[in-house]
Amino acid sequence: MSRPAHQIIRGHVVPPRNPQGRREGFTTGVAAAAAAKAACTVLLDRGWPKTVSIPLPIARTLEIRINTLEYENDTARCGVVKDAGDDPDVTHGAEIFAEVRRVPEPGIHIKGGVGVGVVTRPGLELPVGSPAINPVPLRMIRDAVDEITASREGKPPEETTGFEVVISVPKGEDLARRTFNPRLGIVGGISILGTTGIVRAMSTAAWRASVVQAIDVAAANSVQQIVLSTGGRTEKFAQQLYPELPEMAFVEMGIFTGASLQRAVERGVPCVSLCCMIGKLSKIAAGKMQTHVAGNQVDCAFLAQVARELGATEELATAIASANTARHVQELIESAGFARFYERLCELAAEQCAAVVQDRLQLKVVLFDFEGRILGQAVR
Repeated sequence: MSRPAHQIIRGHVVPPRNPQGRREGFTTGVAAAAAAKAACTVLLDRGWPKTVSIPLPIARTLEIRINTLEYENDTARCGVVKDAGDDPDVTHGAEIFAEVRRVPEPGIHIKGGVGVGVVTRPGLELPVGSPAINPVPLRMIRDAVDEITASREGKPPEETTGFEVVISVPKGEDLARRTFNPRLGIVGGISILGTTGIVRAMSTAAWRASVVQAIDVAAANSVQQIVLSTGGRTEKFAQQLYPELPEMAFVEMGIFTGASLQRAVERGVPCVSLCCMIGKLSKIAAGKMQTHVAGNQVDCAFLAQVARELGATEELATAIASANTARHVQELIESAGFARFYERLCELAAEQCAAVVQDRLQLKVVLFDFEGRILGQAVR
């Protein structure tokens, strides 16, 4: 006798992100695993769970709320509303679904559905053509399904059948436009990610991982020159400067200068251009290879000393030392007509970057103003 169709939607929502908060969340991988576990529970007629327990790759277990539960035509579909805590994660509040059904082939077969990206370029952890479900989430989904299906009492006829699990994110394609995925060659949706299962508020780890991944993809596609920029505006200026380069050559490294340069060396990229505006470039020139604004202010005394060594007047050097911001320093330099300061700043930054990678890269440093005009350049 066939089971009747049934649906439960609980209407879960997640708290709005607090930009100053530190509330932890969970990854899309955890959400997918929880949805798959709940869907298997429904499929095997073991109830309609309100929550499921998901062991994490670290020594923790999370209890995840199940929002949507559906059963129809021998298929179960469940959804979890992703909670990224206070981290600025584009998937915060998105519902991650798993659809599970029996199939003739033994084993657990995990596929990507609507809103889950497809890998189209080499250089990622996944083969070309596969869904963008990273290895740790794949293992978590498999383990969650296996926990339910392996405990089937009496081993009835489905002993010789397998289970197909389709992960989907209905809004995934739109969300992916706000991520690095299009540039990485992941098309059609988001990636199902996570190595620990936990999303930490304002975590730089995920940011750094995405930068490193972008360099990996460029290298795997034989890009011979990558262009590192410190933000979206400098990247736009860099794309105008190097129109002949493919999109994947441009990597928005953010604060991770040292890590980006070292990854380029590890992946055999021979040439790197570093494109900055004066604030970040001033920090790099002073030897700061991670340039976060918090606790790492522009050293105006250092900039004043650079100006003195170039023959600036004491009046100008004193004004630079007392400047409020790097942009203020630029205004002072412009007013004094002291343009060689910019070239020297680029040279110092190139020297610091070369030291980090022990001169194993051809380096070019470009300093832009706030409208995209080139103020200075240096090659090493």
